[in-house]
Order: sequence, then C-alpha cells, then structure tokens
Amino acid sequence: MSEKLNAGKQSEDTQFNIIISIDNEGQRIDKFISKMLPDISRSYIQKIIKDGSITVNQKAVKANYKLSADDLLCVIIPSPKKPDILPENIPLNIVHEDDDIVIVNKPKGMVVHPAPGHYSGTLVNALMYHCGDKLSGINGILRPGIVHRIDKDTTGLLVVCKNDKAHNIIAGQLAVHSITRTYQAIASGRIKEDSGTIDKPIARDNIERKKMSVNPNGRQSITHYSVIDRYIFPNKHEYFTHIKCNLETGRTHQIRVHMSSIHHPLLGDTVYGSCKQPIQTLGQVLHAKTIGFIHPSTNEYVEYDSELPEYFTDILMSMTRC
Repeated sequence: MSEKLNAGKQSEDTQFNIIISIDNEGQRIDKFISKMLPDISRSYIQKIIKDGSITVNQKAVKANYKLSADDLLCVIIPSPKKPDILPENIPLNIVHEDDDIVIVNKPKGMVVHPAPGHYSGTLVNALMYHCGDKLSGINGILRPGIVHRIDKDTTGLLVVCKNDKAHNIIAGQLAVHSITRTYQAIASGRIKEDSGTIDKPIARDNIERKKMSVNPNGRQSITHYSVIDRYIFPNKHEYFTHIKCNLETGRTHQIRVHMSSIHHPLLGDTVYGSCKQPIQTLGQVLHAKTIGFIHPSTNEYVEYDSELPEYFTDILMSMTRC
C-alpha cells in the first residue's frame, strides 16, 4: 500500500496518520480503514468515526465519506477500558471451551449482559470470573465476549468469544446468516400444517418501544418451523404445539414475534401473547437447542447441542398428546 503511515502514542491510545494515495481515491473511509486494520470490526470503526476519533484533514466526517488523494487521516484507536463491572462466581453450564470460544448453556432468568437494572448476576459477570481478561472487547466494556444474545427467559446455547479475531469471524457468519441456530418451543394452539416458513420483516414497535413487531419497513426476518408433536392440556381443554424453529435471520424476539403473527404465540409469552396463561411459567417456553458455525481457528464446521431443560420437559409431561 502506498499510503504513508506513521504510528504513534497519544496517552494510551494508538494513533495512525495516513496520507491517501490516488489508488484509494473514492473509497468509503470506514471500508478503507477496515482493510487496513482487519482485527477491528467495521461496526467499531463506524462507532469511533461517529465519536470523532477519526478525522480527515483535521475535520470530523461520516462513515460514508469518500476519500480523496492526499487526504490526511488521523485515526485514534481508544485504549481498551477496563469493564466497570465485577466478576461474580456464578456457576456456568459450559458445553465446550477452547482458546477462542466458550459455548454456554444459559439458564432461564439470567440476563446476558449488564444493563440498567441488571448490573450483577448476568452472564457477563459470570464469564468475567471464569475467563478473567480473556474475552473479546469489540462489543464494549459492558458486553465483553458477547457476540449475540438470547432473551432473559429464553434458555439454551450461545457462543462467547475469547478474543477479537474469533469475535470478528463469528460476527461475520452471523451477518451473512450462515450460523445454524435451532430452537424448540411450545406454541399456543394446534398448528395444523406440519411445517412452514414465516417471512415477515421485523422492526421496533412504533408505540411500545420495548417491543418488536411485524412492519413492512423492518428488516427481513425468516423463521422456518416444523411440528414435533401436538398436545392438549386436559384440565383447560386448550391445545399446544411442540415446535422446532430454524432461524435464517436473527432479529430481536424473532421467533416470539413471528409465531404471534400467525396466531400461535409461545406459551408463557405475556408480551406477544395473552396476559392470561393456562400454565404458570417464568416467561416464554423457548430453548436455543443447537448452534453450529465455522470454528475461527480450525475453519471446520462445528455443532453443539443441548438437552431440553427440566422446566420444558415437565410442561410436556403435564399435557396429553393428541
């Protein structure tokens, strides 16, 4: 590369001064810097551009700025900040661990990462105790190692990254929807067809901002479902369907929103279903059972599976097949 690059230190931040050559004229600034610094995600680069840590000719620019020959870029990569959250000795159900990843089977009721009202008892608090400082830092000081998440009351598998290289590789697979993610759930009502696909865009709800909803202006969202078994709850004379869901995309609350949209909300989901539930549960009956992806170091496909949790099987046993 013909750019003139000078690296230096400003406090503990890393600073690069770059003069753009004519060969790279017309490139987006975020794309150009991503190529120069492949260990840093493009989303993080866009964030520090927005924060003003990257300037062109001493002026702030937007991530879509097109470079010109002889532009002077000043790139400041902020030094990693120590998380202001405490490690906690919380038992973890670890399905697999190596130098790059940890596969955790998350229990019901555990929040994945700290947020207002939940600064302790989270999966991140437990991971910080278990892994020490061996967690990726790309998603910020409150979400070390976290590359994707599942809801507080959803159980099951998620992958945690122990370094930034692994994080970028797994995040890339998530972005192109190449990761295998299979869930099992209990849906309200008797689903007649044995399988189906829900292809409905999802966006944040216009009125209730904590909820998601099907919206023609939302992001494409695709869920494939198939029936495992059908049940009736004898005392209530209500029907339920045990289903398997494969995610083609991974939007917030996707399965919950999609199943509600076809009038089969998940059992226990009082957000997207009825407030009156025939069976007492701690939130929706939804379990992330299987996850598979290309391993960041071996470049081979790996897949991990988990058993249905006891709360899930207890509910199935309380009902009658039909």
